[in-house]
Amino acid sequence: MNKKSGALLTLICANFCANVGADVFAQDAYPVKPIRLVVPYAPGGPTDVMARLLGQKWMERWGPPVIVDNRAGGNGVIGAEYVARAPADGYTLLLGNTSVLTINPAVYAKLPYDADKQFAPVTLSVAAPLILVVHPSLSVNNVVQLIALAKSKVRAATLTYASAGTGGVANMSGELLKFMAKIDMVHVPYKGAGPAVTDLVSGQVAMTFTSTVSVMPLVKSGRLRGLAVSTAKRAPSLPDIPAIAETVPGYDVSPWYGVLAPAGTPVSVIQKVYAETVRIVAAPDVAQRLSLDGGSVVNSTPEEFARVLREERTKWSRVVKAAGIRVE
Repeated sequence: MNKKSGALLTLICANFCANVGADVFAQDAYPVKPIRLVVPYAPGGPTDVMARLLGQKWMERWGPPVIVDNRAGGNGVIGAEYVARAPADGYTLLLGNTSVLTINPAVYAKLPYDADKQFAPVTLSVAAPLILVVHPSLSVNNVVQLIALAKSKVRAATLTYASAGTGGVANMSGELLKFMAKIDMVHVPYKGAGPAVTDLVSGQVAMTFTSTVSVMPLVKSGRLRGLAVSTAKRAPSLPDIPAIAETVPGYDVSPWYGVLAPAGTPVSVIQKVYAETVRIVAAPDVAQRLSLDGGSVVNSTPEEFARVLREERTKWSRVVKAAGIRVE
């Protein structure tokens, strides 16, 4: 090989490494320093539990520490904004959920982040149903009877449902049922699911939508009555409890948890986080642990996750508009 040919080959290799190979090398090297996984809620909730499970497994596989960073406040707004403004290098990730990415954009007049443009979907990992529970004094045993009661003159506009706060997924579940079943119910917001369930048990409110984990002991003891789950089909963990969709076709509220990165994060890094997260969540021990909490493994691709986000934003925008909900 003459000097001219050698120089040309060197130039070609340099260009390849700069324009193509660098991304591959970045993927192979990632991660080389601690990863911050932001949870936009206080410690102890289902999003936090999921984050700590993922963080531990990522650390065991990759080596560098994974810091679970709880940044609570504003229905998840504070944590989401932090990730949206973080460097797009894969070292700051968000464990987001239905509320942060699809409900907040519909409910809030202004957000400090653009849910559509400032995040790169990685994978929607897990979906879990809410359960519609009522106080035993309410003379209904199923959704058909609940709708009939709501439409009756006796209880019209006085049927109350509690939620963990205005604009949250429980609030939206109630409003979606009102919208699709053409009934009226009175929303009673609380500062958290705990106080809402406490007042439901004492009979201060008639019903609520909440996580299965938090209320199934109360259902089994007879202190509450479980009517239906919010997902399109019955939950594998609760096969004897019908889905609301069996009475109200098309009803589907499937609260989910998924990993997102700041927009602009290298595709190679997103693919590496995606592949490892899918492997972790699909592992038998993890899948079994999640099923005990009522969760079902989804493990969508980044493209599938992006489609879910678009569809849910459209759905919740319609519900919010019909209900007249707006938070300034």
